[in-house]
Order: sequence, then C-alpha cells, then structure tokens
Amino acid sequence: MKYIESFTLASDDAEVGFILSFNHKMTMQCYSDNVYPFKIFPQKRLRKLDFSQITILYGGNGSGKSTLMNIVAQKLGLERSAPFNNTPFFEDYLNFCDYELVFGKKPPRGSKIITSDNVFDYLLNIRALNEGVDDRREKLFDEYTETNKPLHYHLKSLADYEELKRINEAKHKTKSAYVSRRLPENINGKSNGESAFAYFTQEIKENALYFLDEPENSLSVKLQIELIKFIEDSARFFGCQFFISTHSPFLLSVKEARIYDLDSVPVRTRQWTELENVRMYHDFFEKHRDEF
Repeated sequence: MKYIESFTLASDDAEVGFILSFNHKMTMQCYSDNVYPFKIFPQKRLRKLDFSQITILYGGNGSGKSTLMNIVAQKLGLERSAPFNNTPFFEDYLNFCDYELVFGKKPPRGSKIITSDNVFDYLLNIRALNEGVDDRREKLFDEYTETNKPLHYHLKSLADYEELKRINEAKHKTKSAYVSRRLPENINGKSNGESAFAYFTQEIKENALYFLDEPENSLSVKLQIELIKFIEDSARFFGCQFFISTHSPFLLSVKEARIYDLDSVPVRTRQWTELENVRMYHDFFEKHRDEF
C-alpha cells in the first residue's frame, strides 16, 4: 500500500526570493547566514522525491538525510514525540514545499516518524524502571534478614494483622520465595538491541505510513536482518509504507526499495550494490577472502 506518491521541495527561485527578502525572522537572527533548512538541497540539485512502497535515503553524516526526513514528516503532519532541529525558518521553508498523496488529504491515522531519540528514550525508561525494581529487591532482602532475627511480636490490634502475616511468611519461606512474591518482574531481561527491535515491532501497526530515521542504531547485524524481514512483511502483507534513512549496508538491501543517494550531485536513485558504503564493505571482505 502506498500513501504518499511524491514530495516537492522549495525551488531555487523560492529560496533565493525568501533569503533576499530579509524578513523579520532574519532580522532577529542579525542577518545570519544560518537559514536552515534553506540552502541545503539546491546545492544537491534535488527538487522532487518519488516514493515507492519502501523508499530509502542513503548518505554519510551531514548529507541531509535526517533534515529531508523531518521536512517531509512536518509537512505531512506526522505524529512525533522526539524533538528535532526546528529553527525559526523551518515553517517558512515548509510553505514552499508540496506533496501528492495517493488518496485523501492526510496520511492514515497512526502514521508517525520514529527516530533514534525515540528508541533511546524507550531504552532509558526501561533501565529506570528496572533500576527501581533492583532497588526494591535489595530492600526486600534486608527486610527478610531483619524479620528472621529473634523477636517477640504481639498482635495488639487488627491494624497489626498484615504485619504479623508478613513476619510469619518470612519465617516459613526461603528468601527467594519471599522476595519474588513481593517483587514485580523486570520489564524485560533483554539487551539494548533486543529492546530496540521490540520497540519497532510494538510501534509499527497495520495500514499506516512510517518514517524510520537510522533504525539500525543499537541493532546487531542479526537484528538488522530481522528488521529487514519485518519491514518487508509489513509492506507486503499489512498495508504499510516506509520512508527510511540509513547508511547500513544491510538495511539498504531491502527488496524493491527505491534508494536516493544523497552523497551524489545531483541526487539520484541507485541500486544498493552501487553505493559507496556497501562497496567498501564488499571490498573489505574481498580483501580478507582467504581468511574465511
């Protein structure tokens, strides 16, 4: 399923006209040359993106992958929870952009952009929750040890009943049984990479448009390959369309993806096996072929 057909960036004339106008926002910036995201894509001679069911932005650091993805996401009004480099000129730039959807005026409900910051925040939340569980575990260990010391406890009122039950339980159960009954389980015992992969599978639902900004971060090669299969199946069987930025040679191998090479001028589509990053991996392993 496709939801977005094409996206048109600001023209050279529109950018020049805006910059020469010296509007009030530029005055507040003391005529700074930093008018991000203006003055990026004319240099790359990129004006229009045509989308496939899976479209990929490839390029090195500073190539504009994330900037371009944020421009399209903001213009479409996609759901997002992580901040991005939103300058005083971002909305002005969006006014010069346009897009064509396959049907309707908006992407389907649930469409969103997922960035590395989203995944990182998710991992931090899991860590914080698990640290809280670990702290509680240590307190329960101390509580068990203290309770099993010789003491005389007399039931004075109904308010003491629960405490007396706890003391009796501690005296008749092992430490592990006592603690496990009172302790919530850790959110998971997974590694950061496994948790990151789980985040994608939780967030991506059926029949929606998803932007994934460098999803390979935190993922091992094995998990990247699993993510490829998940993306391909979601596109083929569950009505999803994907727009992905990456320089991972593994994610670039997604079947039937349209890949834009942002390192080339002008920007153009390429096969994944033609891309510099992929060729470097290829040449490296060819050099060490005899060692395998």
